[in-house]
Amino acid sequence: MKITITGGAGFVGRHLAERFAPDDVVLVSRRTGTDITDVDALAASFAGCGAVAHCAGINREIGDQSYEKVHIEGTRSVIEAAKRAGVSRIVMLSFLRARPECGSAYHESKWAAEELVRSSGLEFTVLKAGMIYGHGDHLVDHLSHSVQTLPLFATVGLREKSIRPIPVSEMVDVLVASVEGRLPNATFAVTGHEELLLSEAVRRVSRIVGRRVAVVPSPVWAIRAIAQLTEWTMKVPLIAKAQATMLAEGVSIAAPPTPELPVELQPRLDFSAEQIRRALPPRGGFGFSDLLIAR
Repeated sequence: MKITITGGAGFVGRHLAERFAPDDVVLVSRRTGTDITDVDALAASFAGCGAVAHCAGINREIGDQSYEKVHIEGTRSVIEAAKRAGVSRIVMLSFLRARPECGSAYHESKWAAEELVRSSGLEFTVLKAGMIYGHGDHLVDHLSHSVQTLPLFATVGLREKSIRPIPVSEMVDVLVASVEGRLPNATFAVTGHEELLLSEAVRRVSRIVGRRVAVVPSPVWAIRAIAQLTEWTMKVPLIAKAQATMLAEGVSIAAPPTPELPVELQPRLDFSAEQIRRALPPRGGFGFSDLLIAR
């Protein structure tokens, strides 16, 4: 079966594409010159495909890339294009705690997109994912660069909430099952096997890269201020405001509650030294090239 992956140049999209033969995958992204709100261009890309894996998304608003445009209007366009192209199945990658009326534009826009997919009339699967990590991610990548730049880590909140990081390989297992139609017309949470604090994840990464790190409890408002600063100054922010909100409330329990995955698809890998090593980028800290002024 031929499939299309929106956000195909992104972290999860790239890993998902690797599970299929090159001739069986069409990648759609800004890098391929396709606007996620261009229904005609999307329909042309979807032609001949049996399913669309809708992985496109942003974690910060920049330029004309707003949550409203990418998450809501983009999803509406993907649905319309799928119908025009005769695609019968859509799989959406959402966020674990996406929900309405919570005060976060990111969470609320992801929820609105979920609702569009669930009411589309197409066969659907919505996957509410937690923190995904692997080669090219924003978790191990940023943590490793951070501890090699400054041996200090500030927690998000004076009392940390837990996370359940999931390896991208296990996330892709669930996506493939969904694309193949094994999880029809349902919404599932997808979280990692192990529950831990982000500070513990930092300590594990720092040990792997051979650095010591001091963990400092910090109020959420201070982390949000840092997030705003890094959004203004970095190509890929050290932490985005939406991510600060995620970590402040924890990334381990779905909101609203969802059914559990079938046993055979439930993640089983811990945030182990082996998994961390697989996700590590080249050694080194953040530098001038990571700043927006370094074009």
